[in-house]
Amino acid sequence: QVQIVESGGGLVQPGGSTRLSCAASGSIFGIVSMAWYRQTPGKQRDLVAVIQSSGSTNYADSVKGRFTISRDNTKNTIYLQMNSLKPEDTGVYYCNFVKYTSANYWGQGTQVTVSS
Repeated sequence: QVQIVESGGGLVQPGGSTRLSCAASGSIFGIVSMAWYRQTPGKQRDLVAVIQSSGSTNYADSVKGRFTISRDNTKNTIYLQMNSLKPEDTGVYYCNFVKYTSANYWGQGTQVTVSS
């Protein structure tokens, strides 16, 4: 079993920055990808950014050039640096870890609100 704890987020002004963190513990062997998703009321959970075990990354078009996903293998933690935030970035952000077995693990979600 994998336990995931997210932190960060909150209220941010348009144009501002914030960083989300996601720490994994427990049976973390075999994790092949780590990602951040965003969900807004009444909509599906959409992929924001993903980082593979190889280190390769991919981003949603809407956040390219503004968000950066990174990881610290020594802490089993991934981060999402969010810059130049826009009101449309508002939502609940979920951390996701996927194992080579296709088992999925989700964080509890953290709210990011971009508003003046």
